[in-house]
Amino acid sequence: MTRASRAGERSEARGPSLLTDFDLHLFGEGKHFDLYRKMGAQVVRSKKGAGEIEGVHFGVWAPNAERVSVVGSFNGWSSAANPMRPLGETGVWQAFVPGVQPGALYKYHLVTRLGGASVDKADPFGFRMQRRPDTASVVWEDGRYSWGDAAWMETRAKRQSLDHPISIYEVHPGSWKRTREGEEGWLPWRELAGTLIPYVRDLGYTHVELLPVSEHPFDGSWGYQPVGYYAPTSRFGTPDDFRAFVDAAHQAGLGVILDWVPAHFPKDEHGLGFFDGTHLYEHADPRKGVHKDWGTFVFNFGRPQVSGFLLANALYWLDRFHIDGLRVDAVASMLYLDYSRGEGEWVPNEHGGRENLEAVAFLRRFNDLVHERFPGALTIAEESTSWPLVTGPTSAGGLGFDLKWNMGWMHDTLEYMAADPLYRKALQAKLTFSIWYASTERFLLPFSHDEVVHGKRALLTKMPGDVPKRFANLRALYGFMFAHPGKKLLFMGAEFGQWREWSHDRQLDWHLLDEDPGHEGIRRYVRDLNRTLAAEPALHEMDFSPEGFRWIDFQDEDQSVIAFLRRARNPEDFVVVVAHFTPVTRRSYRVGVPSPGPYRVLLSGDHAAYGGTGLPDRRDLVAEEKPWHGMEWSIEITLPPLATVYVKPGRSV
Repeated sequence: MTRASRAGERSEARGPSLLTDFDLHLFGEGKHFDLYRKMGAQVVRSKKGAGEIEGVHFGVWAPNAERVSVVGSFNGWSSAANPMRPLGETGVWQAFVPGVQPGALYKYHLVTRLGGASVDKADPFGFRMQRRPDTASVVWEDGRYSWGDAAWMETRAKRQSLDHPISIYEVHPGSWKRTREGEEGWLPWRELAGTLIPYVRDLGYTHVELLPVSEHPFDGSWGYQPVGYYAPTSRFGTPDDFRAFVDAAHQAGLGVILDWVPAHFPKDEHGLGFFDGTHLYEHADPRKGVHKDWGTFVFNFGRPQVSGFLLANALYWLDRFHIDGLRVDAVASMLYLDYSRGEGEWVPNEHGGRENLEAVAFLRRFNDLVHERFPGALTIAEESTSWPLVTGPTSAGGLGFDLKWNMGWMHDTLEYMAADPLYRKALQAKLTFSIWYASTERFLLPFSHDEVVHGKRALLTKMPGDVPKRFANLRALYGFMFAHPGKKLLFMGAEFGQWREWSHDRQLDWHLLDEDPGHEGIRRYVRDLNRTLAAEPALHEMDFSPEGFRWIDFQDEDQSVIAFLRRARNPEDFVVVVAHFTPVTRRSYRVGVPSPGPYRVLLSGDHAAYGGTGLPDRRDLVAEEKPWHGMEWSIEITLPPLATVYVKPGRSV
């Protein structure tokens, strides 16, 4: 027995062991989904004999290390002070260090078997980390926060059922609003709770989606290159400060969705890469283990302990932070072995194909686990290809997600809207094509952060024409989006028409709301779109059923008009949608409707309150027994320039 092993036994003997043989067995099989209760730095208070033992139990997986010790602020960062003990052949090392208090800094000092090199690593299971550029883990006593969101949690499954309205406000918490420029101007979580949540609630959104909040060293990655998978970033406060933000959102009736990044991780020395002197978390073969585009490592999903680490992490956010949904980033990059790789730069699977079978199995297990353990929680895939059954049940060979981002709709629609109205008639299929596949998956329609950076321009700037026409085009686009089948997502700043591209280094251009009424008009319109979406079952109940949609006319290319019906579960409850994409007024435009009686304009993007022309919109309409568009009845309406109009049976109030 080595001196290090004897010292480790002495250290362990002074305190309790959290890792049982059964824990280690489950960990080795990748089936221990409560790892966050056992691994990492666990604060321990237990009775032993006549007294109470206080300290921290440390546990880390490093199967190829020669020696491991805990170094930190409590032992002068000495690698000899607190050696860890290996637990058989499991690759897990543990130690109990008495007297360590929450707030202590620590890392794991690993000596590799290859030449005796050493490295200090942050804790893969650490609940808190220092704010960058510092890289130590921080001891944190979890489980002491007192939640006040019981009412939300009890009703969440119903609120998030897919026949309910879901409209998501996507937020980068470091740049939504700041007290001043620079990192010290970041709003902490509790201050964000007091400002962001009422703002989003007033706009009628149902959810906030946060760009990744796991600790990450580089601001410019926006959180998409995480190092501390179990640690909410310290940029905005403590883990309990983040819990307070989620709690406040729930008490205000808002769900919270997190961006989650299991596809890749950065190469920073203190992180997961080459953790114990070997490619432990990542593939050793760079044809499988390196993302060329992002300069990051790819997880080895076929290694049980790695997939278990990630699966437990997903459940951790849902359990310990009451998160309501996980949006999985870069799913396409996980599914395909040849993603962004040329010939000879990738390794086929065992069948000679390009599908990453290990990643597919991982994603199915992820979805099954989330839905089994947290019924009502949402899983959302950012998946940009035609991979089949992304939202299909795993029992039928699907991936099991609740929703999939409709990237095709987003790109086609933006291409259409960017065109001069004179040429849109040739592009009408861009606007209508998505309907033909709208029921093949459960889609979410995104205008996300990715579309307003890196030279792509802000949404308002993508629109053609002079300033008033750009505003009108954007309102027409939003009206079409909110009527189209599928759930909705807008990135922050889009709700008032930001001119500049988004930058993580500055807050949104809030001053625009005071400088041009067009911006406030767009914000009012988005608010009313959200409220209409929530109030009208026809606009949300049947998002994923063919019975919830019927074309009225998709062939009026010459006038750049499309018209369709959205129906509720009750087929007599419907909304007529007419979207017009040229800058001229079309009076006495006839539209077929399915039933007689009075009709009224429910919402028009051309209303003066939104910055439109305010043309008389004849809010009280009467269907005539005049066949049109294959229907027995029809109405005549005035189509304002560049506007989407919602019409509903009934008289104006």
